[in-house]
Amino acid sequence: MMKHPYPLRVGSHMGISGGFARVPKETVEEVGGNAFQIFNHSPRFWKVRDPEPADVELFRQQMLHFGIQPQDALVHSSYLINLAGPKQEVYEQSIDLMIREVQICDRLSLPYLNVHPGSHLGTGEALGIERVRDALHRIFEATPNSPVMILLEGVSQKGGNIGYRIPQIGTIIDQVDPQYRPRLGYCYDTCHGFDSGYDITTPDGVKELMAELDGHLGWDLLKMIHLNDSKYPLGANKDRHENIGKGTIGIDGFSHFFSYPEFHSVPWLLETPGDNADHHQDLMLIREIMHRIDPSDIWDWRIAVDH
Repeated sequence: MMKHPYPLRVGSHMGISGGFARVPKETVEEVGGNAFQIFNHSPRFWKVRDPEPADVELFRQQMLHFGIQPQDALVHSSYLINLAGPKQEVYEQSIDLMIREVQICDRLSLPYLNVHPGSHLGTGEALGIERVRDALHRIFEATPNSPVMILLEGVSQKGGNIGYRIPQIGTIIDQVDPQYRPRLGYCYDTCHGFDSGYDITTPDGVKELMAELDGHLGWDLLKMIHLNDSKYPLGANKDRHENIGKGTIGIDGFSHFFSYPEFHSVPWLLETPGDNADHHQDLMLIREIMHRIDPSDIWDWRIAVDH
């Protein structure tokens, strides 16, 4: 096996109820990571409140103090957003909300905003993809000076979802105006992928995933990985996350996935059940699996992170 060329960057989804400034400290001291994911507002409401300037400034200071790089942090968009749907009121609210989310990412100096492409709600994939494309155009047009990249997340194949297979993501990106394509990337979710038939529990399945990534997107578009086990078996389309090693992907499955250094170049972010202590246990298990793959390497992401 080729030795990995990158330090591991791993972490989990972190709460912001106590303010943004708490996130870097809790990531390092409670979870034991050097990367994280957050919402940048409450995901349950359409209305967004601007972050307090003092909290933003302290957040930036804490990022520096704890050695977490902005490119190793991911902001997840609201679950209310549907860029593919036919309901015009929700569509307009979704676009407006994503514009605000991009603006808050700018204030926090965080470069990546993750979004589920959405559901066509029975109108068909072709129309759904067109709606996503048009929405992205409007979001980019409204934020012309922003460096924020929107990551389209792979989702489970249920409820008319768009983006459950990598070629669909490629089609969306291909339809976006070339001037905006540099602001688009991809986030792979291990649970969603397993739900949709990407069997990372076998070498052949991982190679199939890699071939689709390379052929339809290119490795440079893979920016983040959501690292989740699955409560349900391959192809179930249930979208139920489980803690690492406790689901149907399992320790052996993740051992296959982790064995390919191509996946080591991007942050791995947990969206598993539980609190910071549970996420710490997940990360320690990830470290244990990596030790099994290559016992010669320390795999200490807290030390390996590049300051």
